[in-house]
Amino acid sequence: MAPHTDTPDPLRLGFACVENAGRSQIAAALAETQVQVQNRSDVEIVSGGTGPAAAIHPTVIEVMSEKGYDLSDQSPEKITRDALEACDFVVLMGCALSIEDIPPGVVVRDWGFVDPVDADRESVWAISTEIEQQVIELFDELPTQAERRANRVIHD
Repeated sequence: MAPHTDTPDPLRLGFACVENAGRSQIAAALAETQVQVQNRSDVEIVSGGTGPAAAIHPTVIEVMSEKGYDLSDQSPEKITRDALEACDFVVLMGCALSIEDIPPGVVVRDWGFVDPVDADRESVWAISTEIEQQVIELFDELPTQAERRANRVIHD
């Protein structure tokens, strides 16, 4: 039997879209804030795209900056099969992945937001606000460290 530790492995939450230049970057930034606000040091955030862009959309950077998030130093990344397999939850933001593409055992949410690539400032603001609400609701669903610890004890 494996020895028990006080802290379970981090809960990995992934956000995937096509370019990783808008929706998933917004969601990741908002999720990182929830990690801080809810004192969830047990949650790790990853984001990526199925076909990453060269840079984050300028309007996304502008709107998120106005909301207090600095995405200027972020770069789109490719989401890999290994990264998806390491996640406990994956949120599809409207990408080329389907639920069938996600490894078994990973909880999937398909939010399918409109791509802000050519959206004006007001539309990006609205999209980011909708994503924020979804991120908050997702964090309300996540098991706490105590729940995860109790579950490990029951199943080990």
